[in-house]
Amino acid sequence: MKIENSKVFNFDGAFRGMRNPLESWDKSDSEFLIDLDMEDSECNGLKEVVCLGEADLKLAQKLIRAGSCHAKFMRQIFVSVDITGPLYWWKEMDTYKVATTANSTSTMHKILSRPIALDCFEIDDFNNITYPKEAQRDELKYPIDEDFVQMCLIPYLEYLRQKAVEYKNKDEYLFKYYWKELIRWLPESWLQTRTWTASYETLRNIYKWRKDHKLTEWHTFCDWIETLPYAQELIMVE
Repeated sequence: MKIENSKVFNFDGAFRGMRNPLESWDKSDSEFLIDLDMEDSECNGLKEVVCLGEADLKLAQKLIRAGSCHAKFMRQIFVSVDITGPLYWWKEMDTYKVATTANSTSTMHKILSRPIALDCFEIDDFNNITYPKEAQRDELKYPIDEDFVQMCLIPYLEYLRQKAVEYKNKDEYLFKYYWKELIRWLPESWLQTRTWTASYETLRNIYKWRKDHKLTEWHTFCDWIETLPYAQELIMVE
């Protein structure tokens, strides 16, 4: 699993709006600056520098503790990030659809574009559990009892991919025949990249409910959340 190209923005607007209800803008003690560094290609020469003041942080945490209906400013701190994760993790991530947007790479369109190999799948904690002969049906036993994934599953998927490529633009029926079979048997460990956007409020909910999850991918994601600006004070605050 990879998490790349993180961007956090609109602290300025969020904290200004936080003080709108009581028109207490004069009590704000934070600084929001724009750092113009034309050599910084990663941020295209434009970077928000945030220094939250003690008074603003105190009010922000008071509102957070009062509940999401009071901490609406958290919905206006935005995060954009590229995440490469397995389909089984994305299914759980899709639970958090409030104030999120994602553009994903297309399995349907691009699955034929490169060979299927082990690195196409989530293998960070891959155990390669064997498929011993005694666990197989007697009449269908494979001649191997180790490395089933790399010797049987992945070669089968690559065979289906190659057949689909062979018949693409030649025979529509056979192309769809092999392509659909490849899609059908593609494991949920298949890696997909999405550019994902969310708010600090959504990240706070994710962190609360997923930081102790049994999937290691959630630990990776929550570790990333901890690195975001003022995560300790805003996202992780009790």
